Amino acid sequence: MLPRWSRTIIHLSRAGLHKSTGTPKDIYVAYRNHSRVAAATTVTSTDSTVKDSSSKQPVNINKMFWSKACSLALAPDSPLYVEELKYEGFKHIMLKLLLFYSKQSKSIRGANVVYRRIISQVDKPAIYDVFNLEKTFKTTFSLLVLHMWLCLRRLKEEGKEGVEFGQYLYEIYNHDLELRVSKAGVNLLLTRWMKDLEKIFYGNVVAYDAAMLPEARPGEFQNVIWRNVFSDDGSPMPNDAASHAVQAMSRYARRESACLSLTDREAIFSGNFKFSSLENLP
Repeated sequence: MLPRWSRTIIHLSRAGLHKSTGTPKDIYVAYRNHSRVAAATTVTSTDSTVKDSSSKQPVNINKMFWSKACSLALAPDSPLYVEELKYEGFKHIMLKLLLFYSKQSKSIRGANVVYRRIISQVDKPAIYDVFNLEKTFKTTFSLLVLHMWLCLRRLKEEGKEGVEFGQYLYEIYNHDLELRVSKAGVNLLLTRWMKDLEKIFYGNVVAYDAAMLPEARPGEFQNVIWRNVFSDDGSPMPNDAASHAVQAMSRYARRESACLSLTDREAIFSGNFKFSSLENLP
């Protein structure tokens, strides 16, 4: 039996939801009413230059994310590297009896580390500064979905085991999202909110997958990025400075996808990888 997230994606594909058309109106209205908290000041620009808050120097996003893809695996001596705790004697025996070393337990621990990598990338100010985004619930949710898609796409390359691991990752994401929704001030109708956000998640994932297919129209991936991350009302992508940020994020997502494909299986399942740094970009 296929895990839940795979079955839902297949269902949405058959239902014709492979093209995301933006956030449903009721969710968008709620976003506007509840999500503008702790918003970073956006930088208004007349060209493709934005401010990097860490370096305090302007950066040209047209020059970003053109480098050759490489593995994102962490070196064993990296301070971010996570190792399985090793126990001996009586403690080892007890943990074994408690299924601490079972495949499922190891997968859950690995999925937790992978999700920490995702939120580390999404919650840092750098990603909002670089792509000139206001930090609201809507943009954070959209970036969470984008990075979840990147990880789920890589996990599918590992076949059934990767798909099963992806289910654990999705459940961790879903729990975190529920906490974020509550923190944003939505206490009533929480179940309905979560169902609507779930539909958006799967619709976006299917749209990203479709836009990456060889037969996809030129520029389709950029259009999907625009609709899912940047646009508030589903309007066509503008031909002004905003389009440079959309193009840069499109290159970023494509490059991260290629980098993850080059990242070895062990690093993926243990979470011992790190998304490309967005701080102090040249």
